[in-house]
Amino acid sequence: MEDNFRYKFLPPSPTLADFVENIGMFHNASENPKEVVVVPDGRIDLFFSQSPAEPFRVILKGLETYSEARSIPPQTLTYTISFKPLAMEYIFQGMISDILNSARILPADFWGFSDSDLLDFDGFCTKANRKLNALIPDAVDERKRKLFALIYSTHGEMTVKQLSETVKWSSRQINRYFNQQFGLSLKVFCNILRFRKSLEHIAVGKLSPELNFTDQNHFIKQVKKFAGVAPKVLSKNSDDRFVLLSVLKQK
Repeated sequence: MEDNFRYKFLPPSPTLADFVENIGMFHNASENPKEVVVVPDGRIDLFFSQSPAEPFRVILKGLETYSEARSIPPQTLTYTISFKPLAMEYIFQGMISDILNSARILPADFWGFSDSDLLDFDGFCTKANRKLNALIPDAVDERKRKLFALIYSTHGEMTVKQLSETVKWSSRQINRYFNQQFGLSLKVFCNILRFRKSLEHIAVGKLSPELNFTDQNHFIKQVKKFAGVAPKVLSKNSDDRFVLLSVLKQK
């Protein structure tokens, strides 16, 4: 990716593994806007950002089910905490069904962060880890913990029926939980994780399905559904527009 658009990701402390995927940083150091396409990845992002044109802001972005073109203003610096869905109930103690494909603006002093925390990424990570660990409750529903562990470890390839039988939780109850809590069904969430895993294959030029898609046409249709373009176009990633794919290519 071009030198004037930089990013970095660090894993959270091991105690946060069920709730947090990573803590990251994006910086558009250019004097021009950076045009990007954001694709669904099954994460809920908490953004702390600032630019010459905008004051320090804290925004919670819900789950996404389709791609969206965005423009990152010049000189924008953003730190982000990327959460797994389980964090919404146990760390945020709330629901995000109302911000599916949308976002919620939070107070600028949320969790005690401020614009001064954007001066030091390592310091931000230390502070975030400390704060999140303090928010984890003593008790977590083990069915939910096991359900998400299975979904992630199989990249969304287990059926709803298989997941239900394994965690001893009815499909109807699981889907009610997903729709009320996140605004989508378990099946849609699993499809998003399967698509996300497929991006790793597309990033290295594998344009045929590596996972349990019915056939090539089904694979292409699913990629277009979530990315807005076919695998071949996605793999070219003109102008590094698909940021997630750029990150995967450089891993």
